[in-house]
Amino acid sequence: MSAALYNTDILRLAASIPHHRRLDAPMGTSERRSPICGSRITVDVSLDADGRVEEIGLLVRACALGQASASLLAAEVIGRTPAELAVARDAMTAWLTAGEGDAPDWPGLAIFTPALSYTARHPSIRLAFEAAAEAAALAAEHMSAHT
Repeated sequence: MSAALYNTDILRLAASIPHHRRLDAPMGTSERRSPICGSRITVDVSLDADGRVEEIGLLVRACALGQASASLLAAEVIGRTPAELAVARDAMTAWLTAGEGDAPDWPGLAIFTPALSYTARHPSIRLAFEAAAEAAALAAEHMSAHT
């Protein structure tokens, strides 16, 4: 384990994931899995009447980086729109792919700067954001179909 990659802050986040339980009746659900390491994250989302995330539930079976990413996502997701989640997902993917530059505009993501050169770790870092964006989009489709 690289000390710079798996530091105390990453491990602290990994151990304190908010909303770490499935929802009973989500409006949208998505599961993402990293084929490289087997990390898996399931995200359940329910939206409020304005189309913003009202509830989120996560089932996280991932490495420390995937857990830390899920923790950062869950801490800031309530009140976000499906479009905002898609932007965050895309910005994170672009940042990791570029391997340099400033972290995306989501609180705490700069913690993954040491992982930029570890491309094999990128899928695990992206899992929670990918699953949340898809679950929120599915929840929005559910709302549209039932209005």
